[in-house]
Amino acid sequence: MSTLSQILEHKIIAIIRGAQPADVPLLAEALYAGGIRLLEVTMNSIAPLAVIKEVSAQMGDKMVIGAGTVLDAAMVREAVAAGARFVLSPVLEPEVIKTAKELGIVSIPGAYTATEIYAAWKHGADMIKVFPATSAAYIKDVLAPLPKMHLLPTGGITPENINDFRKAGAAGFGIGSALVNAQAAVTPEYLRQLTEKSRQFIRAIQS
Repeated sequence: MSTLSQILEHKIIAIIRGAQPADVPLLAEALYAGGIRLLEVTMNSIAPLAVIKEVSAQMGDKMVIGAGTVLDAAMVREAVAAGARFVLSPVLEPEVIKTAKELGIVSIPGAYTATEIYAAWKHGADMIKVFPATSAAYIKDVLAPLPKMHLLPTGGITPENINDFRKAGAAGFGIGSALVNAQAAVTPEYLRQLTEKSRQFIRAIQS
């Protein structure tokens, strides 16, 4: 199954930003136990390339690992060399999309307005990260004239509202601090809570 197909199937990309490198493998295992199959390590985290490499090796085919906050072509190449299978950006940077496509990985640039979203699609984006995800109604409004777009609302998604975004037509969801608190002490209890919170998100989109 292609990476894009897996993202479209599993839908929830858990975002880890700023966690201690030694904690990320533990967080990945806890997320996996709760049903999460897609993980983004942001490039503005501590030692992101080493973390992507380690977690990719640890999880193997169990979890698809990607890089976030990718801002230029060089970062794409570095992330792919470390094992990233998709890249997300907070902005629309055509060189990032072009390089990702050349390397055969999924590109998910950030955009907000209908014009930006359409431009990202024209440049070859596989999905478009809509940030900030202000409301499910906004996703529905954008998709009315642009039904071909795979939109990934990010920011502000919770177990309580994720189904509203799904019904509005969102193809996936980027979930950061609502799922992973990078500032929390990674204790056995915290990992148990993370697994349960993951299950809550999974149950919500399956209901």
